[in-house]
Amino acid sequence: MTQSASTGGDTSGDYQGGSRGETRAPEPYVLDDVQGPLDRDELAAIDAWWRAANYLAVGQIYLLDNPLLQEPLTAEHIKPRLLGHFGTVPGLNLVWAHANRQIVRRDLNAVFVAGPGHGGPGPNACGWLEGTYSELYSNISQDGAGMKRFFAQFSFPGGVPSHCAPETPGSFHEGGELGYSLLHAFGAAFDNPDLIVFCVVGDGESETGPLATSWHAKTFLNPARDGAVLPILALNEYKIANPTILARIPESQLLELLRGYGYEPHVVAGNNPAAVHQATTAALDACLDRIAELQRAVRADGAAGPYRWPMIVLRTPKGWTCPPVVDGEQVEGTFRAHQVPLPAARTDDQHRLVLEQWLQSYRPRELFDDSGRPVRDLLEIAPKGQRRMSANPVANGGADPRDLQLPDWREYGVEVTTPGTTSHEATRVLGGWLRDVTAENPSNFLTFAPDELASNRLQDILDVTGRDWQALVGPFDEKLDPLGRVIEVLSEHMCQGLLEGYLLTGRHGLFTCYEAFIHIVDAMFNQHAKWLEASAQVSWRRPIASLNYLLSSHVWRQDHNGFTHQDPGFLDVVMNKRPEIVRVYLPPDANTLLSTYDHCLRSKHYVNVVVAGKQPQLDWLSVADAALHCARGTGIWPWAGNKDDDGTCIARAAPASGRGPATRTTTGRCPTWCWHVRATSPRSKPSPQPRFCANGYPNCRCGWSTSST
Repeated sequence: MTQSASTGGDTSGDYQGGSRGETRAPEPYVLDDVQGPLDRDELAAIDAWWRAANYLAVGQIYLLDNPLLQEPLTAEHIKPRLLGHFGTVPGLNLVWAHANRQIVRRDLNAVFVAGPGHGGPGPNACGWLEGTYSELYSNISQDGAGMKRFFAQFSFPGGVPSHCAPETPGSFHEGGELGYSLLHAFGAAFDNPDLIVFCVVGDGESETGPLATSWHAKTFLNPARDGAVLPILALNEYKIANPTILARIPESQLLELLRGYGYEPHVVAGNNPAAVHQATTAALDACLDRIAELQRAVRADGAAGPYRWPMIVLRTPKGWTCPPVVDGEQVEGTFRAHQVPLPAARTDDQHRLVLEQWLQSYRPRELFDDSGRPVRDLLEIAPKGQRRMSANPVANGGADPRDLQLPDWREYGVEVTTPGTTSHEATRVLGGWLRDVTAENPSNFLTFAPDELASNRLQDILDVTGRDWQALVGPFDEKLDPLGRVIEVLSEHMCQGLLEGYLLTGRHGLFTCYEAFIHIVDAMFNQHAKWLEASAQVSWRRPIASLNYLLSSHVWRQDHNGFTHQDPGFLDVVMNKRPEIVRVYLPPDANTLLSTYDHCLRSKHYVNVVVAGKQPQLDWLSVADAALHCARGTGIWPWAGNKDDDGTCIARAAPASGRGPATRTTTGRCPTWCWHVRATSPRSKPSPQPRFCANGYPNCRCGWSTSST
């Protein structure tokens, strides 16, 4: 085998054939008698679910037709291009199957986060087994015909992605870019006191900067107010073509590392299905018992932190249950199982025969009846209704989403009798309003900052709350509060990821940061914007509250930091996105900032980027004028121009700086005025309406239009 889809190539299209050796199918197994918490019937039932989910996962990667193997596989039954990742799927399905048992036994309210890469076939399979897929997609029925369509659509033109995505029932975590699973999980758990988040963390993902920092998120999880996150670190040893670091350090050091982060790890390891089922059950029992005990102690007795939360280290083979050897190379338990273990199943008779034997090793006739419907035993062991992780409304914009109660921003405005004669720190004025927003929304609004809340002049929020903190408190610490509504941690990745998880599960918040350093989360912004765009096309997805940035310490005013802190380029990244998803706001003074942020916190399904100064700057508009200006999105400032001039237009679309409002001058066919554009968005296609300059001048060459709102 010269190169397969899992040896550094990207898809089965990279397979080049070459020297041929043995290709061997996995052997069907019989469950051993292994002592543990599961009796024989429970062990058989949970193993049947796991086998069914694995069968459905393999079918998604390979099959266009013949989903129940009612005839020998032919080339026509196989997809012409094989895309997908099997290596991580058995571990995901194992956790899902065992989580279901705990949900039923304990009546848990639980959601699932799949951190390891493109593990989409696993959660897809579990959603189909639970019946949610058929409820949401009427053409994907829970029978043989639906199974055929379910397989054919996977990673196929017009179908669904290979990773967890908005199309995946029960998913609120985009599976494309690695590193954010724990952050989304903890964000979901905030202010959700009865929620359990089963979060599978990939060992490859664990090498990313965001995930390596995410272990600290427990510092902000309060057992009295919040739910719980159960991290399951999946150590299958390999990435695409290399071993993973955490899988190759001595286990004693790994456990010391995790304990140092404040967790109590429970280890599950092996490749014997019966033994792993028993060990996983025992570990979950211990972890969930500990979580319940911890929550009772804090909620009933007020036990103080820091808190040591349980977690699981899961060591199972990569590509577990796949063909062990392909073309003479070991595949199961190696990096070669990462993507498509049999890359030539359509064109190679031996690969296709082994694929059929692989599928048969799951004993599908025990799992599905003649019509292709899951047998009764499989249907009965799954949770029902909204207790199914694939149907939990928490993962679809929240179980009980509530709009914010917003005080009237006009009552917080500054008096402006004559434009340009008084000065205020715009973000400090906004901070007074956000203080009361925080007070009036004590369980569905959070503010995130990378140690820059006070620097960005928002410290008035701390008059009504503190900084969330569950760790030790020193004698000189200030404003720390185990029930605080502000989360400050010097990691832009953590701020963004925690806020995303909070928003995706139905709540509201904002992220304030220095303008120059928001670039750190460029890729995270891209992923979230893609989620918003894709989810808007999924009929059953509910809109979520907008992701709101407040960027200060901006490029125009760096009084003591200088060049290192000057970079307005984040706006370039944002403006590359579709106008249906992103908005950029450049309010010129305190009153327009208040009006702008009131609008942003009311909006849904956008990314709103607001850039505003924290240094004293001139006030231009009264409260009434700011309200009108912001409603229009653009406007003439007649006091700053001469309307009788013969054709010079002064337009501004940047935060106010210096002594005058004008920062851009263009020549046009309109009279002279000073014209400020508050809101901009990218133009992806020509508007069918004519573009008007102020007061109705069409097609002015000044370059700005009232359609910029």
